[in-house]
Amino acid sequence: MSNQPMQRGQQWLEELLHLSSLPTRVEATDIDDSQDDKPSYWLTIDQTQLTSAHIQTLIGPEGTVLDAIQYLANSILNLGQGEELQASYTVELDGYRLRRQEELRAMATDAAEQVRQTGQEFEMKSLSSAERRQVHTFLKECDDLETESRGQEPDRRLVVRLRSQNGS
Repeated sequence: MSNQPMQRGQQWLEELLHLSSLPTRVEATDIDDSQDDKPSYWLTIDQTQLTSAHIQTLIGPEGTVLDAIQYLANSILNLGQGEELQASYTVELDGYRLRRQEELRAMATDAAEQVRQTGQEFEMKSLSSAERRQVHTFLKECDDLETESRGQEPDRRLVVRLRSQNGS
């Protein structure tokens, strides 16, 4: 029963790809990232049967298509599920998420250094909600910094600033 959400995610994504005339396999992996209280799974699309055009289309400009597929997976697969069957899904293709994760980590580190040097808050633009969540998580360990999201989609930004000493 414990890997039911993982199998559901794998089957859902394979069906979506099949309906898109991209018959390929999906490998589901259980990720222990404990940032959430719900289990987290990576759904990795097997690219061996895909052309480079298929891969580019599925990732989309700046990962927008992959983000949309991931958003659909998280919305649809958790809809109407009891708390014990809720899960978080990350959709990966061609190492895009891992590369982007490293870029985000570097951006978060740069933002933190800039805020510490200048004392001014720093705005990070053009991040998806999932990417903002990752940066929040990266910077959570910094006792001297705090982060918040500001603005409305699609122009929502992540703000990094020094943590105020007086709690305001």
